Amino acid sequence: MRFRFTSKTALRSIAALTVAGLASLGLAACSGSSQGEAGSATSGTINWWGWTPTNTDEAKDFIAAFNKKYPDIKVNFKLIGISDYQAAMRPALSSNSGPDVFDLQPGAYVQQFGTYAKDLTPVAEKALGSDWKSKIAKIAVDGLTAKGKLTALPIGSSYAGSLWYNAEVFAANNLQPPKTLDEWKKVCQTLEAAGQGCFAQGASQEGFDQDTLQAISNSVEPGYWTKASKGDAKWDSPQIVQTLKIWKDLFDSGIMQKGALGAQQYPDINNAFLTGKYAMVMMGSWYTQYATQDAMTQAISAAGVAGAKPFAILPLQFPDVAGKGNTSEMFGDADYGLAVAAKSKHSAAAETFVQWMATSKEGQQVVADRLDTTPVLNGIAPDFTTIKFVNDATQSGPVNDYLKSMASINEPRFALLNADIENAFLAAAQSVGSGSATPQAAAKTLQQAADAAKAANG
Repeated sequence: MRFRFTSKTALRSIAALTVAGLASLGLAACSGSSQGEAGSATSGTINWWGWTPTNTDEAKDFIAAFNKKYPDIKVNFKLIGISDYQAAMRPALSSNSGPDVFDLQPGAYVQQFGTYAKDLTPVAEKALGSDWKSKIAKIAVDGLTAKGKLTALPIGSSYAGSLWYNAEVFAANNLQPPKTLDEWKKVCQTLEAAGQGCFAQGASQEGFDQDTLQAISNSVEPGYWTKASKGDAKWDSPQIVQTLKIWKDLFDSGIMQKGALGAQQYPDINNAFLTGKYAMVMMGSWYTQYATQDAMTQAISAAGVAGAKPFAILPLQFPDVAGKGNTSEMFGDADYGLAVAAKSKHSAAAETFVQWMATSKEGQQVVADRLDTTPVLNGIAPDFTTIKFVNDATQSGPVNDYLKSMASINEPRFALLNADIENAFLAAAQSVGSGSATPQAAAKTLQQAADAAKAANG
């Protein structure tokens, strides 16, 4: 599941854990490995560091599947909390004893750590041919490319700008998913009158605030957010001021839950939604996994509910909160990519692992079937003959349509931004939401941050 906690989004890690030696039970050693300065391409031990997969079983599944083809490459996965990632990675990558493979995501992380990574363009060409870019989701590749260098191969894509709702709560209250801001307010009023929480978001975290703001902005004027992110439009414009006014309305009207500005999306809001406290939640494509019986049951149990009973959830397009008739399209980029450290002494084996994960049908199928990130290799889709929904009749059609819609998304999520701008988003969202700054003042601050970042980068 890839969200960002800067940003899971990530945003993705709840706690810092270390998992060492997550290698499958290998078969007998194979012959024919080629040994060179970078080590063997088919044997050896490589260390993979990342903030994701946060589910250690997922890492085990990846490595076990990889070892069916490459039994003599042992992969040790070390999970580092996203809040600790930057502090841990910089000295490690500068040293000669850091990881062989490490996670990267578009935007600030590529800017900070891309220089420590090998250019993986030759790896992609070797695996998929000279036209490799036509075989991988373009939006995922673009976000991991800096100054012509492919800093990492994307493992999956992640898309935001949608809501998910508890279909059983809506049915019990004879409600339809809201399509406009007024409908959203009425739905919340009905649910609150019935003693049911309506919508929840962890507004203390930049990544999710940015997702909501970008979704609102796409209702105000589709694509304007991306223009501003590129520097082709201003952040202190009437469009962004209106976006921030609507953001404030979510608080004033009671759509946003009380205490939102102090809440974390993970674990607070995630657990609150999974335990039925709220009927809607701001989540993206990574939440598809909880449409399945197994993942939903496990997640509810992890949230502290004994005898967990799964319930059906469905995706919901972000409402037309601006009332202009605009469709608020989703946005996304590489969920994460795997980079090979420039100083790795085992880069040949590391490239074998990364290549298998990102470009092989077998590796991408494992990614697809987890349903927490969208595979980037063309032609790979979840195998719904082996995946069981909580309620197939209710969920199969809408969830499949939701996943198919990802193919046409071309608006980035984080790829165009740096850490300073992301921090400015959080400050703007918090100050406007709390009423300590007007939308106009917050928009002006956003533009000042963008100007400062541009000046600092020459």
